[in-house]
Amino acid sequence: MKTNLITPEGYRKLQQEHDHLWHEKRPEITKIVSWAASLGDRSENADYTFNKRVLRQIDRRVRYLRKRLPDLKIIEYSQQQAGKVFFGAWVEIENDAQECKKFRIVGPDEIYERNDYISIDSPMARALLGKEVDDDFTVNTPEGEKTWFVNKIDYVIS
Repeated sequence: MKTNLITPEGYRKLQQEHDHLWHEKRPEITKIVSWAASLGDRSENADYTFNKRVLRQIDRRVRYLRKRLPDLKIIEYSQQQAGKVFFGAWVEIENDAQECKKFRIVGPDEIYERNDYISIDSPMARALLGKEVDDDFTVNTPEGEKTWFVNKIDYVIS
């Protein structure tokens, strides 16, 4: 089960994606499909077949976004979060081998195409919640338990 939390930036990005697909991309592809269909035999018409598939993908994504967006709860930064790890935090952590990682804890709809975002639903994020700078914490991984140290916590205020 995916968490329904999202940052304000993440919500705006999904809304922009929906608007782009619905108002720009879909009409553009629909024109191509109509043009290709007017050429006659559709069975060997690559333009028609390919763009019809693209249109189905757009429609599927638009349906998903229309269903998902109203369910999302936008989480704004609050002063009470200062100094502790909560949703929306940028966190820098380090392990005993001096490996450092820096990432932001966001909703599951925001992690795609970003290597520096992790889902609030991930074991790492769950283990970090409520921690402060200089705290140690343990994460259960497929390779066993790993211990990390919180170096820095930051919030981007939008």
